Amino acid sequence: MSSVADQLNSVLQKTARVIELCNALQEENDLLKQENQSIKVALDNSKNKNADLDEKLRVLKLAKSIEGTSEKTLDIKQKINDFVREIDKCVVLLKK
Repeated sequence: MSSVADQLNSVLQKTARVIELCNALQEENDLLKQENQSIKVALDNSKNKNADLDEKLRVLKLAKSIEGTSEKTLDIKQKINDFVREIDKCVVLLKK
């Protein structure tokens, strides 16, 4: 009978060890999920910042192109109005 009791004790110890390992893995999984979420947020922020910088670059290029031309003031105002309308359309699309 001692043998059966020893085997049962061994099974119980191994089961307890498996439960401990499972709990440790679950905690690690939760930490990795949190880390993954924070990295996703950082990536989204970086994408937004990149889009903002791209827009600023486009505006700067536009300003340089207008600055270097000798177009009439009315033509320049029309160009600016066209760009403002285009930006407004983009903003509406981003809100969707």
